[in-house]
Parts: sequence; C-alpha cells; structure tokens
Amino acid sequence: MKERVSARWDGAILVCGKCSKKVGGGFGAKGKRALAKELRGQPGLGKGRKAATGVVETKCLGICPRGAVVVVDTRVPGEWRLVRAGADVAALAATLRG
Repeated sequence: MKERVSARWDGAILVCGKCSKKVGGGFGAKGKRALAKELRGQPGLGKGRKAATGVVETKCLGICPRGAVVVVDTRVPGEWRLVRAGADVAALAATLRG
C-alpha cells in the first residue's frame, strides 16, 4: 500500500461546517447553498487532489460569528476571515486564489 499520495494543491481553504449550518446555506443564486460548495465551483478551487487550491469543510473552528462563516486560507494562517451570508463568492474566490 502507498504511504504517500501527491496532490497539486498550493494551499487549502478551510470552511467552518458549524457556521455553515447556522447560516443555513446563505450563498449562491437562491441563498441556499453552503459556502464550501459554492467555493468548490469557482475556477482554481476544488475538492479533489487535482485542484489548484483545495476547499475543505471542517468541524467548528471556535469563533462562531452571527450570520457569517469562518474561512481560513492556509497560505495566510494568521488571518481568518468572517464571510457574511449572501456575500459575493466570486469576489471572495478571487482574493483567495491570490
């Protein structure tokens, strides 16, 4: 069995799953999709190991803002973002891609 598997990721975007549940989706055209799913649909971001930057939904990150989702870009670990429900996901993705 292999001990290592290569990935093309240059970083990962961590999205708090608990915040996503509390917001009740809040993103997309109808405001019903989770932030992680919306981010995975943006160019350069994805779920699989062949994506340029991976998007991973995590357990609670411990911030718990009202009406927002916590997002951590692993390339900038000292700066966590609070993304309000209904925010422009395409603009967010553009800032996360670098």
